[in-house]
Amino acid sequence: MTALKIGIILASTRPGRRGDQVANWVLEQSSRRTDATYELLDLAAFALPQLDEELPPARGTYANEHTKAWSAQVDRFDAFVIVTPEYNHSIPGVLKTALDFLHREWINKSVGFVSYGFGAGGVRAVEHLRTIVGELQMADVRQQVAISIKDDFIGNATLGPMAHHEKALSIMFDQVVSWGTALRGIRESV
Repeated sequence: MTALKIGIILASTRPGRRGDQVANWVLEQSSRRTDATYELLDLAAFALPQLDEELPPARGTYANEHTKAWSAQVDRFDAFVIVTPEYNHSIPGVLKTALDFLHREWINKSVGFVSYGFGAGGVRAVEHLRTIVGELQMADVRQQVAISIKDDFIGNATLGPMAHHEKALSIMFDQVVSWGTALRGIRESV
């Protein structure tokens, strides 16, 4: 059996974003593991517009090249880790758009969350994400990592995560891999 493929989705496209530091830390931590391959998917590289497909994504018939390119990327993975900021107690619009563009490509794949923000470390964004990915028939894992800009960024600018985040991330990876492996079996049997 080939190694599980896990995409790390960087969900912020904002200029001066902190998400690239968080996503690169997640990717660096994943490089210590041998249970899957991990790859960064930066939503800024896809430049998806507002949803512009005429047919609903559930039909799987895409007219636009940007949708086809995004579909091909997402389809390659067995599971995901979404790295998201919290904007106004929710997720960035670009992440919602990226999720809404597709349907079949998300089904029966596991997903974990690494959030960041002031105050609560992005946990309210993850609360919203859990509802969205549930509708997409994804299996979200319980463990999440919530990084505080106030406590985990030096001078609010440079990521310096507290040590307990490494353990939480490792547990989250374990859960994503476990569920991802089980769900790959389900996807292959349909």
